Amino acid sequence: MPDQSLRNMLQHASIPTLIICLAQITGEDHWLQEPFLPKRDINLFADESGGLSGEVQQLVRDAMERVMGEIERGERALPPLPGAERFIRMMRVSVAEEVAQEYFPMVMEEMRLVDRNVHWHKGRPENASQFHVLIIGAGVSGLCAAIKLDELGIPWTLIEKNPDVGGTWYENTYPDAGVDTPNHFYSYSFEPNYRWTGYFSKSAEVQAYLRDVAGRHRILDRIRFNTEVRSLTWDEAASRWHVVLRTADGQEQTLLAQGVISAVGQLNRPKMPVLPGMETFEGESFHSARWRHDVSLQGKRVAVIGTGASAMQFLPTVAAEAAHVTVFQRSAQWVKPANDYHRKVAPETMWLLEHVPHYFHWYRFGLFWRYGDGLLRTLKRDPSWAHPERAMNRHNDRHREQLTEYLKTELQDREDIIPKVLPDYPPYGKRMLLDNHWYSTLKRPNVALVATGIDRIDANHVIAATGQTHPVDVIIYATGFEVGRLLSPMEVRGRSGVPLAQVWGEDDPQAYLGITVPDHPNLFCLFGPNTNLAHGGSIVFQAECQMRYVSACLVKMIEGGIDAIEVRREVHDDYNARVDTEHGQLVWTHPGMNNWYRNAKGRVFATMPWTLAAYWRMTHDPDLSEYVLTQRR
Repeated sequence: MPDQSLRNMLQHASIPTLIICLAQITGEDHWLQEPFLPKRDINLFADESGGLSGEVQQLVRDAMERVMGEIERGERALPPLPGAERFIRMMRVSVAEEVAQEYFPMVMEEMRLVDRNVHWHKGRPENASQFHVLIIGAGVSGLCAAIKLDELGIPWTLIEKNPDVGGTWYENTYPDAGVDTPNHFYSYSFEPNYRWTGYFSKSAEVQAYLRDVAGRHRILDRIRFNTEVRSLTWDEAASRWHVVLRTADGQEQTLLAQGVISAVGQLNRPKMPVLPGMETFEGESFHSARWRHDVSLQGKRVAVIGTGASAMQFLPTVAAEAAHVTVFQRSAQWVKPANDYHRKVAPETMWLLEHVPHYFHWYRFGLFWRYGDGLLRTLKRDPSWAHPERAMNRHNDRHREQLTEYLKTELQDREDIIPKVLPDYPPYGKRMLLDNHWYSTLKRPNVALVATGIDRIDANHVIAATGQTHPVDVIIYATGFEVGRLLSPMEVRGRSGVPLAQVWGEDDPQAYLGITVPDHPNLFCLFGPNTNLAHGGSIVFQAECQMRYVSACLVKMIEGGIDAIEVRREVHDDYNARVDTEHGQLVWTHPGMNNWYRNAKGRVFATMPWTLAAYWRMTHDPDLSEYVLTQRR
């Protein structure tokens, strides 16, 4: 590349990321010392200057220009990986924070500097071809499962109810639907995408990424689309799952599988509220996850029921089109500013991510850290804290102050709205939301916020709990998903024959590590109970951790001549007791507050209480002594 072009590219670089790349490429210690130490930055997207002077920034750019030139001319080769001590030091300098040593092996895997995959110990056994696995769902987790089984040479059948891959990213097509985790982190570690067009991409681009990954791994044409799993029944005599499928034309088919991987996710079935008179409404109505693109909102009076993540994303577009929008809020939400939410990725940045050695991985690490475990300690109860009603600890209270200040600044010219939208529970007690012009949209003259609840619906109105009547032409239900009914509507019967839905009830799914369930041999859940992330991170990271665990289990089974493994009841129960104990100290069990993470009895069943590092360690290498084993007959 001509020097001038490279020089221009480097003007768009993150200086802290360049510094660590230089430290790794050159092996020189001075890059990890003053004046090149970035300043601590708590923003989710760090200041690209690193808080360093313009002179120092230019020294860094000039050095990288020289190094890139040397690499291009063959005058410099990339060195071996740094040792653990140096690598940890590089991580700490990169984010200007203390990074515990326990993160070293996990980050090395996440950066693809060491192999995350599971391998056969003495080559693929012949009997591997006879161990057939059913995968249910072609979203993030299901595609990961198929790819990893393919790499091991374990045969699989992937069933998907929709006509294409993507799961939630195929189904949710409402206006402005997108990720609220930066997409450079919301992507497989083994399939980096250097060409994201935005920092928070919309659903169509995420779905296209997943489809592209499936195509590159040659699994797209092998997926059975428009097919649903109706039932799973364990055959004890044969150590197999008997599976009943229903195709798009209503025909039922059966197949046998030695193992089943459920990758249906937690957010796959829309939840409709139960409101008196819903069935009498004469206008159009639909759930946000089943958006009716054939219904024009132009000039209409629209009711939006719900103020969660989906509503926050689509409201600005709906308000710009409709004549009037009435938003019905059950409870206020904490909203975080996101300056980069609509920012586009410059072509120069794309080039840097793809071509500067180590740049992508160190950039991704910065996001991993800022959206990761650092937040969790601020969500834990401090028994000595004097104001437990408003915050978990002094750090959490500082979050509350900052978010309140942001809210009041945004609504300073509409003080009538402030009491309605200011939460009375600690920050992060419910899913934290990113501001997609939410506050500015609430201030529009054609938008009204009703925070008193709904009494009923009639043919043309939504009637608030106060008795106030709101005429509407269209109702959009932004009311979330059936999270507690995790494998619904499948009927799953294990060794005992008792339906799993009966064991779990309406809203209390439990699994060991969120993956395996007693009485259900060879059944593995991805993104199962207590694996959702509410303190940070990415479900893609979770999927990779869980699929490594499942892959290792299958390898041990096939190599060890094991027909079936079933997690021991005492192991499962002890794990879930520890989950409950840990959650008892975290914000999601704060008294007087409801969220979709908890069931009717107050137990948190959806979210994970552990750090990412702890869960990575828990799921890295399965211990089959925790399972009842059935040897091959």
